[in-house]
Amino acid sequence: MKETRYPEFGVLLVDDENSWLRTMSMTLAIEAGINNIHRCSDSREVLGLLADQDIGLVLLDLNMPHIPGLELLPMIVEEFPQVSVIVVSGLNQVDKAVQCMKKGALDFYVKTVEVDRLIKGVQRALRSIELERENRQMRSRFFGGGLEHPDCFEEILTANRSMLSVFQYIEAIAVSSRPVLITGESGVGKELIARAIHRLSGRSGPLVPVNVAGLDDNVFSSTLFGHKKGAYTGADENRGGMVEQAAYGTLFLDEIGDLSIASQVKLLRLLQEGEYFPLGSDMVKRMNARVIVATHQDLAVSQAEGRLRKDLYYRLCGHHVHIPPLRERKDDISLLLNSFLQQAAEELGKKSPSYPKELVALLENYPFPGNVRELKGMVFDAMSMHKSRMLSMDAFKRAMDGHSVAKDSGVVQHDSLFNSDAQLPPLKEVSSLLVQEAMKRSKGNQSLAARLLGISQPALSKRLKKLSA
Repeated sequence: MKETRYPEFGVLLVDDENSWLRTMSMTLAIEAGINNIHRCSDSREVLGLLADQDIGLVLLDLNMPHIPGLELLPMIVEEFPQVSVIVVSGLNQVDKAVQCMKKGALDFYVKTVEVDRLIKGVQRALRSIELERENRQMRSRFFGGGLEHPDCFEEILTANRSMLSVFQYIEAIAVSSRPVLITGESGVGKELIARAIHRLSGRSGPLVPVNVAGLDDNVFSSTLFGHKKGAYTGADENRGGMVEQAAYGTLFLDEIGDLSIASQVKLLRLLQEGEYFPLGSDMVKRMNARVIVATHQDLAVSQAEGRLRKDLYYRLCGHHVHIPPLRERKDDISLLLNSFLQQAAEELGKKSPSYPKELVALLENYPFPGNVRELKGMVFDAMSMHKSRMLSMDAFKRAMDGHSVAKDSGVVQHDSLFNSDAQLPPLKEVSSLLVQEAMKRSKGNQSLAARLLGISQPALSKRLKKLSA
């Protein structure tokens, strides 16, 4: 019978002392059950071994002939970034340990006196590598090869096909230098999308977010472009702006639909010419950042009503990413619920609870005007009051009852259900259809169906009996 290899990937031991290689191989096998071990006594052969073998972890000696460990370490990190490296030295040298960590080592141990700690460190490293590989494989299976860089979207939990299409579009435009407009209702996760675009862009600078809602023209200019000393009352020293901070990275302007016309002119110049003036200065500066903007407003309407300059509108629409609201991707609700329950449990120091199966159906029949942010708030509120093993639905129901959807401008009002050219159906027929639809949406739960219809459960029960008679 073929021996099971653990771990699935190889562990490479690199040392010019064959006796240490043999001893450590035996120790890892006996103490940790690690038997997928490769040994190398010539540091010149290490890079070739890593290229030919599936190696996940390297235990690297520092003092070796030919290529010392301190020189070999950065080579491994650069050419094989997916491989973790633990440095093992015969001497307890703090300065060498610091150098190794700076060059990318996962950890540093002394051979002779830290064997037990080394074994535990190797086990921790293996668990971390296994988890990373498992997550990578799961993402690969989930996306079915549809994305080249699924890891860039790991902050966004979704199983929705329309969101996958959004991700594919983002991958296509991420390296472009043109502005990106992200639209979607409040709470859908526009900043998370901006972060994904930034990661995919490969830019060396940071992502710098700025919420421009409510900024008057002077504050907008000072925030983005900086100011010279004495530019206005209280400007006691020179200050660089957010555009400067975002150099070689991404400037993310949120709530762009609230900008004044005067500020829009300055933003347009920045986008068109890549130039700006700090307040109080006549010296032009160049922008070295990519610009992403976001809004919950319909900019086409804003432009038509004269609240947004037409030239700025067309400049912003070069790349347009629209995030669908949560009510249009109900298949994400269960995923998000479980994730938020886990987060809330960890933050509140509680065990993650089980919940009634009716909870998902209840949430799927709520329009979520506040989108993902609202769902997260509901979950954390419910968890803060949770004491028993089963999570109560009462907190969710109170939150839904306390929010009047009709008053929320973010929720689209649907057109009439009836064709104005057709004859109206009899009231009895419509009533039966409503009851059947409510039972379908509630997945057969009468309490929830009655809630959807706005009637009591006994009243619904009577109607169901009449339908089955």
